[in-house]
Amino acid sequence: MSINIEFSERLKALPPYLFLEIDKAKRAAVAEGRDVINLGIGDPDYGTHQHIIDAMKKALEDAGNHHYAFDAGLPEFRNEIKTWFSKRFNVELDPDKEIYPLIGSKEGLAHLPLGIINPKDKVLLTDPAYPAYRPSIEFAGGNITSIPLKAGNDFLPNLDHIEKINNIKMMLINYPNNPTAAVATREFYEKLVKLAREKEFIIVSDMAYSEVYFDNEKPLSILEIEGAKDVAIEFHSLSKTYYMTGWRIGWACGNPTLIAALAKVKSNFDSGIFQAIQIAGIAALKSDPLITQDMRDLYQDRRDYLINGLRGFGWKITPPKAAFYVWAKIPKGFSSSMETAKAFLDKADIVVTPGNGFGENGEGYIRMALTVSRDRINEAVTRISKII
Repeated sequence: MSINIEFSERLKALPPYLFLEIDKAKRAAVAEGRDVINLGIGDPDYGTHQHIIDAMKKALEDAGNHHYAFDAGLPEFRNEIKTWFSKRFNVELDPDKEIYPLIGSKEGLAHLPLGIINPKDKVLLTDPAYPAYRPSIEFAGGNITSIPLKAGNDFLPNLDHIEKINNIKMMLINYPNNPTAAVATREFYEKLVKLAREKEFIIVSDMAYSEVYFDNEKPLSILEIEGAKDVAIEFHSLSKTYYMTGWRIGWACGNPTLIAALAKVKSNFDSGIFQAIQIAGIAALKSDPLITQDMRDLYQDRRDYLINGLRGFGWKITPPKAAFYVWAKIPKGFSSSMETAKAFLDKADIVVTPGNGFGENGEGYIRMALTVSRDRINEAVTRISKII
């Protein structure tokens, strides 16, 4: 006879993971034979570049890559990250103390709080935010204080408000931002670093979309700011830049003590990145810059095409400066984010993400991903025009 097994209280407290729920709804619609256009989950529709695949194939044939990776991974990979980071941000990193490879940046963001957060520590989390942040903080026992992101402040946290909050242990930021597609300014980063040093709290910066930007306006790394390494750790990913979402490879960099805390947690939870994937990561970072420029041109073309199409029937939307998302106020005639998303799926066979799935301050918005072709965007615009 089976015993009574229940989920832990911490697991019970978690809401369903937003993107899994969206994918379930999409799969159900597809199973009914409906032609669904998926603007929900941000997963690039292009395959990984051939030279990266070729590097992986060659590495697979080398039996030396078939063993545990352990520790901080291949020195060659960390050195390549150092070189790439220096060229891109003009910031020098110590590959032995200030860089740590990850099985995707999401994994590192989940593990870090276990190394630096004690029960009841106060953690500031922007709202709206990528849904995976919240459970990692809560699993570590942190108490979350939500920091609203408002359009009137360009979806940046109000630092005057944060200055009045005491006993902060950590703040998590994400620019270019998911879901709002906002970009942080140098002035914002300078004030934030100054505040963190004065109030002695840790800054965790998620920069997964660092290379997805438009109009040649490159987003800044917080590590470009003087004194940032005293308080900050930053997370990067190869997923969006090189169409490698399924490969699961990224890195953390910055403050060496924070890197050491993350490394100690990871040494108890995993055995590192498969070495053949690290070798493929080296090939990715050595890619011709034209490859990433082509990626940006593709998404900018789709961005303009979608927004111009929606504006054609009166839906006013501000074009994003970065990331491959369009963050839009819900159209007139709809009362909530969830109602809008449901109507788009039920009446137009289009999947979008309701803004309140990213936090209560996301209410009144939906997020649309630019990860479908121009033809599908055109079809989506046509369908949307019929229900608005």
